Amino acid sequence: MSLETILSSINSFIWGPPLLILLSGTGLYLTLRLGFIQIIHLPRALVYLFKKERGQKKGDVSAFAALCTALAATIGTGNIVGVATAIQAGGPGAMFWMWLVALLGMATKYAECLLAVKYRVRDKQGFMAGGPMYYIERGLGIGWLAKLFAVFGVLVAFFGIGTFPQIQAITHAMNDTFHVPVALSAAVMTLLVGLIILGGVKRIATVSSVLVPFMAVLYVATAVVIIIFNWRQVPAAVTLIIHSAFEPQAALGGALGYTVMRAIQSGVARGIFSNESGLGSAPIAAAAAQTQEPVRQGLISMTGTFLDTIIVCSMTGIVLVLTGAWQSDMAGAAVTNYAFSQGLGNSIGATIVTVGLLFFAFTTILGWCYYGERCFVYLAGVKGIKLYRTVFIVLVGCGAFIHLELIWILADIVNGLMAFPNLIALVGLRHVVVSETADYFARLKLRHVAQDEPA
Repeated sequence: MSLETILSSINSFIWGPPLLILLSGTGLYLTLRLGFIQIIHLPRALVYLFKKERGQKKGDVSAFAALCTALAATIGTGNIVGVATAIQAGGPGAMFWMWLVALLGMATKYAECLLAVKYRVRDKQGFMAGGPMYYIERGLGIGWLAKLFAVFGVLVAFFGIGTFPQIQAITHAMNDTFHVPVALSAAVMTLLVGLIILGGVKRIATVSSVLVPFMAVLYVATAVVIIIFNWRQVPAAVTLIIHSAFEPQAALGGALGYTVMRAIQSGVARGIFSNESGLGSAPIAAAAAQTQEPVRQGLISMTGTFLDTIIVCSMTGIVLVLTGAWQSDMAGAAVTNYAFSQGLGNSIGATIVTVGLLFFAFTTILGWCYYGERCFVYLAGVKGIKLYRTVFIVLVGCGAFIHLELIWILADIVNGLMAFPNLIALVGLRHVVVSETADYFARLKLRHVAQDEPA
């Protein structure tokens, strides 16, 4: 039995009904208990992105920079390669399940980032430290579970989202589109990553604050142009996505291999890989935000899932279905390259996808280096930072030469393992989330009445 077969069996077990139920159940509970906060307060959350908070604020970087660091880690290969992989594996219906898990995931992201700010501490270097390992230890009081999360966090950074899928996507897209040798791309990317991450969270946040908005706007704008060019086919594409989510064989003309469960598994797994809601990663960045209000940062952070999946992933998915590229024999970034080229009618589409992928994946590497570092510091202390960064940089250089399918299976496995401790904590601390939320909005209402200010 091959290593890939063994890992596939492990992956199917981890991403089976228990984790799917825990992920969706936690998101659904928080959605209902918080009164559909991700819908009702989304406009407020978007305003908070650009509105400075009053008063003294603890933290290392601005709330916007903290979100950009989180988005740097989330908007990556999952938005380009992951969506294509999900639709090819589960049919267009996988896109519907990505939407659903993102909607519920916004409530989950809100809760975990709220808890990150509430239970954060300062480390020995004076930086803010927070995330699931801290709210598991300080909120739930379960030290071993906190350490388990931190171990999984380091594994994800080293062998999951943080390194292999990103560098693989960058180097092979550069080779396919611009014929740059894989080894050369890997060497250049490794050098750039090393120069930035050695500067710590502030340098990562600065780079992310510039690159993330630029790359997202460029990519989405291109997809919108393609959708406008093909607007007559949009209703049929959306209908196919929804229909094949529930009756894939009927929607796809009796095609074999597509089932509802396969669509759900592909959509949920790739959706979580992309937006990371419930994974426990974004709270690590949220903890560094300059804010005194956990709820405010929770609202800002939940927009990350909205921007990542509801906006960016949707653009990729609709273009793939519109152009029929998802049915091709190609794999990875090549599928999305082909879809954008078909949509625009020339090779400019492939160039834009490659450039977008380059930025997406590069900033994801930076964001996940920070996440893994915070987990490593929790386990080993600040003295181990140089060792961690050295190992991370070496793994980035090696990632380009590992088999693509093996990379995605390994990434899914460590993602799932990381989610379990975090989701247990969210369930255990659900009353804290609800009470903090109620208190914040009650204070806003009182201030509005007293000062006649908009809440």
